[in-house]
Amino acid sequence: MTQGNATTPPLAEQVDDLLTCVHCGFCLPACPTYELLGDENDSPRGRIYLMTAVAEERLDAGDRFFALHLDQCLGCRACEPVCPSGVRYGHLLEHGRHTQAGSGGVLDRLARGGMNLLFANRWLQNTLWFALRLLRATRLPALLARSGRAGAVPGRFRFGMAMLAATRPQMSGGPRALRRRRRRAMELERASPDGGDGAPPDGDVVALLEGCVMSGLFRHVNRATERVVHAHGMRTVRLPSGLCCGALQAHSGELETAREMARRLIVAFEESRAELLLTNSAGCGAALKEYGDWLRDDLLFKERAAQLAGSVRDISEWLAARPSPPYKPLRERVGYDAPCHLLHAQGISDAPLDVLSRVPGLEVVPLPRSERCCGAAGMYGLARRELSEDLLQRKLFEVGEAGVQCVTTGNPGCLMQIGAGAILHRIPVHVVHPVELLDGVLEALAD
Repeated sequence: MTQGNATTPPLAEQVDDLLTCVHCGFCLPACPTYELLGDENDSPRGRIYLMTAVAEERLDAGDRFFALHLDQCLGCRACEPVCPSGVRYGHLLEHGRHTQAGSGGVLDRLARGGMNLLFANRWLQNTLWFALRLLRATRLPALLARSGRAGAVPGRFRFGMAMLAATRPQMSGGPRALRRRRRRAMELERASPDGGDGAPPDGDVVALLEGCVMSGLFRHVNRATERVVHAHGMRTVRLPSGLCCGALQAHSGELETAREMARRLIVAFEESRAELLLTNSAGCGAALKEYGDWLRDDLLFKERAAQLAGSVRDISEWLAARPSPPYKPLRERVGYDAPCHLLHAQGISDAPLDVLSRVPGLEVVPLPRSERCCGAAGMYGLARRELSEDLLQRKLFEVGEAGVQCVTTGNPGCLMQIGAGAILHRIPVHVVHPVELLDGVLEALAD
């Protein structure tokens, strides 16, 4: 990522990338917002046309028309794999939103400043996550989410409560199975020579990105990830809890903040002395793998960023390349939904299915149109409620078509979005991370 200077028109430095688009239209069928709205301005090539107009100063960056159509983009990047010209649409969208951010009003700047402050300050983050976990433990969020049918709870607030309720451990097998896994995990942790939750004392070391949302609301997934990695003969070292990768900031156009977060994470990874960095969040993995591009103009961090980017592995990607430990049979039909930033941004399609297929008795079926965005897209589900709800309704219909009682997907936003939809619409389906399924059937934790 590069920034323009005071004399360079907004987006002008991205003209070469913008002109890579030949407006062939291959992206149109792949774009969820174009499918929903049927407006050329809400297609990838339409947005590129608008960004080119801003770069050439034919359109003002502060124009509400420009802001509307960029804001309505999910950033799912489904257009990239089908583009014959190799347009880096995600890269261009981030720069377009960066340009737009510089032209926003007071409320927009305050919202962005608040987000930057929260994710840059681990103390504030920890306070927020602790408060949300306390609220979640009361079961009040689920109650509020289900009480909205009479209009007693505003829609966005109700959906937010449903998203929080969806972060509770949802592992297949019910509460008794969950308690049994927790008890066995505690036994392993007490018995472990290094206190590392059953980690092999002589295994190689990989670093695990705790993340911000993952460490705040999905700690159970992080601990499950550790146990699965340990079962594969590796030890883990945790990067600091709450250390944000900068993905949310980059997607919203806060590029300098994203770069600063990348620098902090690079330093933390170097201090871990691990050779690989594992992540269980598809959005984080996609951002981490682009650090070399983010910091290509930073002489101090350029090579270090590229080295970290080459060291990143999604947990499914890493597991698929290794022999499996013994798994206990699990007789269940599970629907797999592909996170956009795993499938489209990272190009990882088969690894999650391959890993889950190793569990005896487990039937894994990709949801119909699994490659289509569920409507989460970071904060999109709250900011663009109607469009997000349209996409979610389609996803829930596909869950019904697949005839499954469990959906698995490897990104926190997707887990919350689909899980919230199931809660709101009272659909008897639980939504889990793939590594939770694997953790639940490890022979080491089975009775």
